[in-house]
Amino acid sequence: MPDVAFVNGAFVSLADAKVSIDDRGFQFGDGIYEVIRTYGGRPFELEAHLARLDRSAAALDLIQPYSPAEWTNHILEGIRRAAYPEAKIYIQLTRGVAPRDHAYEADLTPTVVLTVRELHSLSRSVQAAGVEAMTIEDIRWGRCDIKSLSLLGNVLARQQAKRAQVFEAILLKEGSITEGAVSNVMVVRGGTVMTAPEGPRILSGVTRAVVLGLARKEGLPVQERCIAQADLYGADEVFLTGTTVEVLAVVRVDGKVIKDGRPGPITQRLAAGFTGLVG
Repeated sequence: MPDVAFVNGAFVSLADAKVSIDDRGFQFGDGIYEVIRTYGGRPFELEAHLARLDRSAAALDLIQPYSPAEWTNHILEGIRRAAYPEAKIYIQLTRGVAPRDHAYEADLTPTVVLTVRELHSLSRSVQAAGVEAMTIEDIRWGRCDIKSLSLLGNVLARQQAKRAQVFEAILLKEGSITEGAVSNVMVVRGGTVMTAPEGPRILSGVTRAVVLGLARKEGLPVQERCIAQADLYGADEVFLTGTTVEVLAVVRVDGKVIKDGRPGPITQRLAAGFTGLVG
C-alpha cells in the first residue's frame, strides 16, 4: 500500500512529491496545516478540520485554493488510493513560491500538499496505564490559535520531553497551563473538567471540542479557565486530547504522581464515550 501525496492538483507517490526551495513555507514557515485521521476508513470530523483550515488561512491572509467540497474530494481520493485500514491525512497550505523576501505579493499562487500515510494508533497498554508528562515554559509565538507551520517552539518542547523520557510536554505561560506540545490538556478537580480557554494562547483542538461536548452531555461541569501549575499537581485527574492521542490519561507530571497514579474514573468515562462515538 503506497504513501500518497497530492501536490498542486496532482496525485503522485510520496517519494516523487516535490516543492520548490523558494516556497515560502520552506523559507519562512509561511503557511498552515491540518492533521485528520480516519476511523473505519472515514475521515473524522472533517468539516471541523476544514473550517479550522479556513480560519487559519483567513488569519494569515492566505488564498484558499479549494472549497470544502473540493478538499473533501481530494482527501477521499487520497484515502482511496492509499487503501490503508486507517490513515493520517496531512494538509499543508503555503503562501507559495517567490524570491526570498519577508514582504510578499498579494497574488501569489499557494502551494498545496496533502499526504496520506498509514495511522499507527497508541497501544492499548499505553492507553490503559496512562503516560508521564513534564512542564516547561511556553516560548511559542502569540497566535497559537492559528495552526501555523511555525512549530519550532513545539519541536523544542517535544524534544525536551523525549530526552526526559516522558510522553508529553505541558506548556506554561505566566504560571498557567496553556496546552501540550501536541495535545490539549484537561484537569479534573472535584468532578469538574477544566481546560484553558479558547484564544490566542492555545490551538483549540477538534478532539478538545468533541470531548468537552461529551462531558457536557454526561452532565459533568466544565470550566474553560486558566489553570495554575499547582492545580495540575493537585488534580484528581489529568488527561490529554488530540487527533492521534484521543483521550489519554496523564498519571505523573514532573515526577509527581497524580492522585493514585492510575487513569481516573472521569478520564475513563470520557475515553469510553469517545470510543463509542468513533467506533
